[in-house]
Amino acid sequence: MADGWSPDTGEAVYRSRDAVKNLKIRVRIQRVTSTAVLSQQHQVSGQQERGVIELDTLNSQARSEGGHGDDEEEQVVGWQDKLFSEFEVDFFRMESVCQTPLDRQYHSEIMALERTGGRRNRRIFTYTDYDRFTNLEEQHYQSLMTPFKATPTFLAERMANIRHRRQERHPVEGSVPKSRLITWEPSEEFIKNSHVINTPVQTMHIMGDLGPSGRLGQKENEYVLCTVKVDSSGVITVKPDFSNTEGPYRLETDGEKREVWRLTLENVSAGISLEEKEREQRVYRDLYVRHKDYLRSLVGQDFEMPPPGILRMLVNGEIVSAKGYEYDDLYIHFFLELPNNWSSLPFQSLSGVTQTCRTRTLGKDNVAFFSYPFSFEAFFRKEDETEESLPQWPVLYFEVLSLDIWQRYRTEGYGYLVIPATPGCHTLTCSTWRPQQCGTVAELRRFFIGGAPELEDSSYVRVPGTFKGDRLSRFGFRTETTGSVTFTLHCIQHARAFVDASTLKRRRQTVLDKLGGFSQQGSVYNVLDAFQRARRRMQEARESLPRDLINTSASLAPESTA
Repeated sequence: MADGWSPDTGEAVYRSRDAVKNLKIRVRIQRVTSTAVLSQQHQVSGQQERGVIELDTLNSQARSEGGHGDDEEEQVVGWQDKLFSEFEVDFFRMESVCQTPLDRQYHSEIMALERTGGRRNRRIFTYTDYDRFTNLEEQHYQSLMTPFKATPTFLAERMANIRHRRQERHPVEGSVPKSRLITWEPSEEFIKNSHVINTPVQTMHIMGDLGPSGRLGQKENEYVLCTVKVDSSGVITVKPDFSNTEGPYRLETDGEKREVWRLTLENVSAGISLEEKEREQRVYRDLYVRHKDYLRSLVGQDFEMPPPGILRMLVNGEIVSAKGYEYDDLYIHFFLELPNNWSSLPFQSLSGVTQTCRTRTLGKDNVAFFSYPFSFEAFFRKEDETEESLPQWPVLYFEVLSLDIWQRYRTEGYGYLVIPATPGCHTLTCSTWRPQQCGTVAELRRFFIGGAPELEDSSYVRVPGTFKGDRLSRFGFRTETTGSVTFTLHCIQHARAFVDASTLKRRRQTVLDKLGGFSQQGSVYNVLDAFQRARRRMQEARESLPRDLINTSASLAPESTA
């Protein structure tokens, strides 16, 4: 390959928010024949012997030998601009071959061109997205600028047979395939046939008729100079890329002569003026401001506050994985128990069941990855203001079970998780156990037909919150340690105390002193206690006020709320 040629013939991807109709490409082709190169080298060597090289003479001789009118052409092509080839002119000149409205339109345009003096192009022409010749065999035309030993991949062969614009004209939104949506065990042939990128795009080919002079219009001499693809999101794919500073591309034709052509591609799209750019920026700025205002109107200006004296807790959790269990095909049933003084929204579900998950071997353990999300919201309110005890936190009980293809049901383990008292992200691993029945018959029954001892109430995994006695079980039963389950919890806590405006000024310093002494651990408990004490002091202050002052403030309250 001669020096100065661009070796990179791959495609380039651009993204533009401008209309694609403003795209302009300058295409220039020039024949570099073998005789011209040899004659130039001979002249240069002769002049070097004489010690003089006349560049003007060399250039003039090269132009005269190459025949500048037929061996060099330059055209500026816009998006979907139609430039007819010699073959199309001969084909559409006959009205009898026109079958579609597009064919008849081409016929009238060609006849109009002949009346006005003919085409402005000779070798460079285009195939637009609506032409019948757009569906080209890309594998054949790619050999023009790719290395000789390069072989197209299977994906390239499959993509060459797809008409993207046909699928854009006939959308299939809302259709449901009759075959299975998921193929659990795909074969190698199925993977090859399905691995096709099917994005609707519009295509345009800039072609070149590189045949010898006087023999233009033959299909075997047509080559793809540049392919431009545009999708609906503004992505523009150009193959090959614009020449820029890399130099021209080297084109070598097939046949006996193996002629060499020089190809140059330039982006000559008109740049946007300064006024238009500022106007476009203002339009986008106004659009973003309106969209921001719309989102703000949906969210609101006020921060959502819980009722006075109530702690609001929001937990977004995930059942990550389970490992160390005896059987496969695991699933987990879980529910949340709310202690006294805790409540939730009426429509909220506090229980759930994960999907059935197969295990995979990691190290020495069999691990089942669930990645099952859940969330709940709970509210705490202390009814007895004189009680100084800290609140009990909700408990998440869960049961790990297995169900195989023979419908053999087995209990794999029970466990529980106390919701952390501190907000933030927590990753917790909980061990589980299951009841065990003595004897070999129970183990054989569990292996062959399934079934195992179960708990009537899963909350008896620990001491239930509703239990009021001194001893939970007098006899007990035999258990066996099984695997473990990993949880990820994101806890958010929000609280607000009821403090009157007149009392707030007098008690502000006292509350700040209380808050200043909080440690990082147990800060929620301290905040709740401080709020409750402040509320009691406020009530005591109201009781010590004169009765007439209380009646006056009560009578003014409806007027202020109105």
